[in-house]
Amino acid sequence: MSAEGIGSRATRAASLRAEMGHPVVDADGHWIETAPVMKGFFLDYVKDLGGADLMARFEASGGLDYDDTVLRPWSEMSEEGRRAQWTPRPPWWTLPAANTLDRATAHLPRLLYERLDDFGIDFAVLYPSRTLTTPAIREAELRQIACRALNLYHKELYGGYGDRMTPVALVPTHTPEEAIAELDHAVGELGLKAIMINGLVHRPIGEVASEGGRDKPNWGAGAGERIDALGLDSDYDYDPFWQRCVDLKVAPASHTPGMGWGSRRSVSSYVSNHIGSFGVSMEASCRSIFLGGVTRRFPELSFGLLEGGVAWACELYAGLVGHWEKRNSETIHHLDPAKIDTEMMLDLFDRYGDERMKKDGAAIAESFRKLEPEPPEYDEYKACEIEKKEDIRDLFVPRFYFGCEADDGTVAFAFDERVNPMGAQLRAMFSSDMGHWDVPDMTGILEEAYELVEKKLLDESQFREFVCTNPIRFYTAVNPDFFEGTRVEGEARRVVAAGDSA
Repeated sequence: MSAEGIGSRATRAASLRAEMGHPVVDADGHWIETAPVMKGFFLDYVKDLGGADLMARFEASGGLDYDDTVLRPWSEMSEEGRRAQWTPRPPWWTLPAANTLDRATAHLPRLLYERLDDFGIDFAVLYPSRTLTTPAIREAELRQIACRALNLYHKELYGGYGDRMTPVALVPTHTPEEAIAELDHAVGELGLKAIMINGLVHRPIGEVASEGGRDKPNWGAGAGERIDALGLDSDYDYDPFWQRCVDLKVAPASHTPGMGWGSRRSVSSYVSNHIGSFGVSMEASCRSIFLGGVTRRFPELSFGLLEGGVAWACELYAGLVGHWEKRNSETIHHLDPAKIDTEMMLDLFDRYGDERMKKDGAAIAESFRKLEPEPPEYDEYKACEIEKKEDIRDLFVPRFYFGCEADDGTVAFAFDERVNPMGAQLRAMFSSDMGHWDVPDMTGILEEAYELVEKKLLDESQFREFVCTNPIRFYTAVNPDFFEGTRVEGEARRVVAAGDSA
């Protein structure tokens, strides 16, 4: 592809954007790390901060070399070896290649800046690609220094383009203390205003296992491990971290992959492992945060759940409402085994049962009289303080935002008031995923998303919510000034003034 016409604004996406009359905000674009440049910067930083020994340890652990730490081990194993250890097929060929202009755009901030109008995008929040799982490095010191170095690097690389794009800061969350420390550095000192948290942490069950080396990109809990989703049943109290997010006016977004969980452990197929993997990961995070009462205790915070679409969220929201209706602290007593009328039950068995049902009447009677142990807590929604089902809507709908890619037709589910309980519209937000394999042409992203309108799955006002209002809501709920000095500051002020951030 020729580079002629770069920044021409002659694309259909640019025409669509002009016709819309409102900005388009990309909640989840991606840059691609230029390995030699990044590695040199990073290793110099590690050496200056921690000395040669720390730098050597990091290199020995695999460092930031994605190919060596993830792809090479699987590739070098025999088929028998993969099956013996049931090693999941990792990602492969996941970055643009034939479209050289797009590939270069994902590497070069100035080129991306120049082409944003051709994409019809006014402002983009950008996430890493190869280093997306850096916050999951198992060894604490290496994890923390890697995130800090990368945040410095990203600030330096993208810091001059703040009117059209902003990079996220990587915030590791193995403990609240490390999360707060990096939050204070990245936001408080560097001035970064968007963050990506590690939404799921793999923890050992039972005795604490020795840590070392790099995590296997959050590909499911291994033997003797469980997944801590930072809310319900967490090993730590993360409330101080959530409070620090409020204090520093940053909305936490999770972009944690979920390949390798359950049935997504194919030894041969990346496609099998990838489909739905972000959805299950995001669902685990959302469910844990909600049932852990985080949105009740921190009503100012919004939580971003990226690259998993929104269909799972519609199901989760409906499930939370449906379960509460049948299992709240009052209705749960309809299921109390003590309420069984055993005399009536035995009479009915005697009148309507066959010979097998009547053969051992005493044992049958005892089985109904034998009660389950008393539960330690009747109300599993206690942390949320739910008194009526509308409380679930009010604690869920305005607090969670769901990153949906342009080719995701299930975005329509989020806006279907006929189906979602209490007529809710969930807050789906436009996420380009540019820079990755599922975007063959960056200029076609907005055009593909607009098919939701052309197919009459969304109307124009709903599409505006999707590509403009919801991404703005996500960031301005906790930081009304997030978009000051950007291309979309006027629209952001309108959203805030109208109370649309609530």
